[in-house]
Amino acid sequence: MGTRSLKACDEGIHLAQNAITAKKWSQEDLANELTISRQPVTKFFGGEKVDRKIFVSICNILELKWQEISNEQSAPGQELLTETIHIDELVITAREKIGADIEERCGMRVLDMTQPIGLDHIYTSVNILEKITGRRRASIEELTENVSVKNFERFSLGGIRLERVPGLKAVAKYSKLMILGKPGAGKTTFLKYLAYSCIKGKFQEQSIPLFITLKDFAEARNQPNLLTYLNQIFIKYNITTNTDTGINSAEQLLKQGKLLVLLDGLDEVRETDSARVLKLIQDFTNDYPVNQFVITCRIAAKEYTFGQFTEVEVADFNDEQIKSFSQKWFTAKKDTVKATKFFEKLEDDKAICELATNPLLLTLLCLVFEDSAEFPKNRSELYKEGLDVLLKKWDVKRNIERDQVYKKLSLKRKEDLLSQVAYSTFEQGQYFFKQKEVEARIIEYIRNLPDYSDDEEALQLDCEAVLKSIEAQHGLFVERARGIYSFSHLTFHEYFTARKIKEAGNNKLLLDLCTHII
Repeated sequence: MGTRSLKACDEGIHLAQNAITAKKWSQEDLANELTISRQPVTKFFGGEKVDRKIFVSICNILELKWQEISNEQSAPGQELLTETIHIDELVITAREKIGADIEERCGMRVLDMTQPIGLDHIYTSVNILEKITGRRRASIEELTENVSVKNFERFSLGGIRLERVPGLKAVAKYSKLMILGKPGAGKTTFLKYLAYSCIKGKFQEQSIPLFITLKDFAEARNQPNLLTYLNQIFIKYNITTNTDTGINSAEQLLKQGKLLVLLDGLDEVRETDSARVLKLIQDFTNDYPVNQFVITCRIAAKEYTFGQFTEVEVADFNDEQIKSFSQKWFTAKKDTVKATKFFEKLEDDKAICELATNPLLLTLLCLVFEDSAEFPKNRSELYKEGLDVLLKKWDVKRNIERDQVYKKLSLKRKEDLLSQVAYSTFEQGQYFFKQKEVEARIIEYIRNLPDYSDDEEALQLDCEAVLKSIEAQHGLFVERARGIYSFSHLTFHEYFTARKIKEAGNNKLLLDLCTHII
């Protein structure tokens, strides 16, 4: 066995001093990062003997190899032997120490909920589309097949069916998975459920789940790489080997393929951090390929492609899922009578039922219904509240500030733009529209703004960015097939149309709209 203490050689001290200077840390900062006293850090830089585990931890956080700093090598085969003997014990220890934190983090509290609901009480199974909706090739005629505008009855714009598979089955099938979805589709909740199921032994019970919010990682002090960030997590939970060999626990587990790495919210990373984070993820997943990796991202938010990852999409809720979620919601509130009444009311009102296909908006509907066992008689108030959630509240509640792709588009102007697009397409009987058509309408709107640029190339770039931001940041436009868009819900198309008609005072078009809705 190796000695229980190590000391840095002269060259090692020099390397360590360079590393701490590069991080702009003092020795006290280093001690604070490791949650240890200043004394062993002082001894380390003074070339004195330091406890082996502390020595290795100092090297790890400085991204140095402890063998080079101490000029000491393990005996031949020692590391491999130790890994073989202690890996199962290390997995058990790590699962125990991380488990309590995961259970605590895996509650659900969104919007105006006054208290969280446990994930085991509310989670509704997610379905996955293995083919991305917006990447298939289809014409508008194919999308509107069997829909007669003359004899128009309500149809769900999101009801275009592709083959669905259960979420857990998709994760089990692919070792590297990128889960895309619209805002509020349930991506984070699904990732939390994976972590929770793993800890509870219901999914990959031999793995250690690590749930990482990519926004937090991107903004972490000193911009660590993912291995260093994992080391910090392991240090936080005091997860170390029971040997004195100094083997890095996180790297040991990574090499053995024991981690389920869950990276949440790639779209929430600031633009200034994006390229760096993308490269760090790519390098990390390439360096440790035998582990399971799952990343979530809003659809249309990032153009970057991870070559080794399979991309799938979270499907909208179907009637069965809506019923399951609402029953669990009101059962958790100890009001099963209201659960039955809620679903009955949804079935009677197809416009509201369309909104319920989005889990976030379904949660809003449950909150609204919870107060009075009714939906507001003035439906526009309900639709406005749903739009407020997608346009601003959802990000604000989670302290996420997204990059503004077009600075002149305030919230009011976005609503005006959406109203103009809705009005013009409704007037022509278009519920699906080509990308070039909607971009032309965006350009037309931008031209009427104060101080707009008359540079045609700049205008084209602006309109493309605006379209993508409305799709990715707010989920109000959805690409139904390659280059073909619609509003995410027919209800919102009608709402924005009515908003524009009210401003314009067009009674004939208002009558047409009422005929369609009724």
